[in-house]
Amino acid sequence: MISYIIIDDEPIAHDIIKGYCDMLPNLEFKADCYDAIEAIDYLSKNDIDLIFLDLNMPKLKGFQFLKTLTSPPKVIVTTAYSEFAIEGYELNVVDYLLKPFSFERFLSAINKVTSSDTNPESKETIKPEGQHIFLKQNNSHIQVAIDSILFIEASGNYTKVVTNDKTISIREKISDTIKLLSDNDFIQVHKSFAVAKKHIIRVEGNRIYIGDHMVPIGKLYKVNINQLFK
Repeated sequence: MISYIIIDDEPIAHDIIKGYCDMLPNLEFKADCYDAIEAIDYLSKNDIDLIFLDLNMPKLKGFQFLKTLTSPPKVIVTTAYSEFAIEGYELNVVDYLLKPFSFERFLSAINKVTSSDTNPESKETIKPEGQHIFLKQNNSHIQVAIDSILFIEASGNYTKVVTNDKTISIREKISDTIKLLSDNDFIQVHKSFAVAKKHIIRVEGNRIYIGDHMVPIGKLYKVNINQLFK
């Protein structure tokens, strides 16, 4: 469960973000803060996982506030101002949402929070069991347990995500899809394939066997496979 607060001086922005969050089962609302001073007071007494942060606020601007935090939680910026995006990424924000943003764009930001870790020291830790992401197939958003994903395959302008019991086609490049998944758990083995290491049954020649599937190994990616045997 991801606990979050909203820092924004506009009540309607709080309503929109909470409405989107209520549609997702892994987000837990903790507090509304209408300026950065309120947020500083709340964070001094409570630990949270995620901040939705507006930039143009009274008393203390969003990035000025963020710079005051010694160990900030993950941050998704929500703002009407695109010109501050570069500064946001220099401060390691997870995503930068321009108002008004759609649920689809919001969901993309949440996927970055749930499937990646902006703290490099924790890259080697084991990902918690039960982690999920939402994948968009046509007009549906399908929740998928990351542990159930066997491999992903590039297919034209789409990527196929193959799980234990289904295949989901999403309109994403394979490189972008890999970014949603932990580098510790998935490795690219071909220009068109990345596999979940935990589901590999055997490696034989230039083939990987996963469940009832066979995945080819590309010449340029053999070094990734060889790392498994060290």
